[in-house]
Amino acid sequence: MILAMSGGVDSSVAAGLLLREGYDVTGVFLCMGVAAGEAEGSDRACCKPEDAADARRVANHFDIPLHVLNLREEFSRIIDDFVAEYAAGRTPNPCVHCNTLLKFGRFVELADSLGVEFVATGHHARRAERNGKPVITRAADLAKDQSYALFGVATQNVGRILLPIGELPDKQAVRNLAEEFGLDVHDKPDSQEICFVPDDDYTALLAARAPEALKPGRILNTAGEELGRHDGYGRFTIGQRRGLKVAAGVPMYVTRIDPDSGDVTLGTREEACSRRLRADGANWHVPPEKSQFDAVVQIRYNHRGAPARVKILDEQSFTVEFREPVHAITPGQAAVVYENDTVLGGGWIT
Repeated sequence: MILAMSGGVDSSVAAGLLLREGYDVTGVFLCMGVAAGEAEGSDRACCKPEDAADARRVANHFDIPLHVLNLREEFSRIIDDFVAEYAAGRTPNPCVHCNTLLKFGRFVELADSLGVEFVATGHHARRAERNGKPVITRAADLAKDQSYALFGVATQNVGRILLPIGELPDKQAVRNLAEEFGLDVHDKPDSQEICFVPDDDYTALLAARAPEALKPGRILNTAGEELGRHDGYGRFTIGQRRGLKVAAGVPMYVTRIDPDSGDVTLGTREEACSRRLRADGANWHVPPEKSQFDAVVQIRYNHRGAPARVKILDEQSFTVEFREPVHAITPGQAAVVYENDTVLGGGWIT
């Protein structure tokens, strides 16, 4: 089997666990290219030299081969999509696209070319069986669960995935195993930012690639009254409260972004809540047996999901009606449908 090795503690421990289970492991370092806006030779890249060195050191420690898969061209399309989504007034989730297209897309294609059955990563999620078919479920450590970001994995590939980290109870258990395996990455910090955005400043990326998203415009209330001015609708996301630079006497949240007019609308927390959404680009690991069914729907990475009624419109689209209003349903983010801890599928909020 082949394992995506990033040089981080999760994928490094995954290597040790897979070897312990008796797998023949080959490591693959996925090189995504230089960070957006950086010059060639910059040390600020999606595949940092220090990460590549860590991955090589871990592979040597376990005496397993490590290869490099250059995904720069494919990854550039994810960056293009990221910029285009902000320019369209939406809030993108590039990590889900990366998982779908590269880590469980091109990576699986590599496995096919090598005649390898299984692919593995250090994601905090689990693979299980449901009615005899493979599914993805939440990680044992719900605080680190990444199953939301895996809804886009092609259904036919789910059975080929190995996710050993998802069985561990918490992050400390991962780090303890890293020490047990003798890995010097045991205390390496987790990545906290979008890998291709230097200094986590995506507005600089918009300024270079979509300057129209940073043109000044109006800040309105839900009655259409002007509350102030902003310096670019691309700086805002639905549900945002901080950095609005207006005084309204009560907490205000972004409720609407209009890329055509450039207007950003604010409302109260109640006005920032909604019970309904539509999602397109659906991908189902467990094809719905009914046109309507009850489920739990998660609308962003740090949302734990809420009870809802899902209605299938067609193969690509569905609607969701939550039992109670949900804060900040955001176009561009994923709506992932769960039954208990099992990922049934999901789509992109439109």
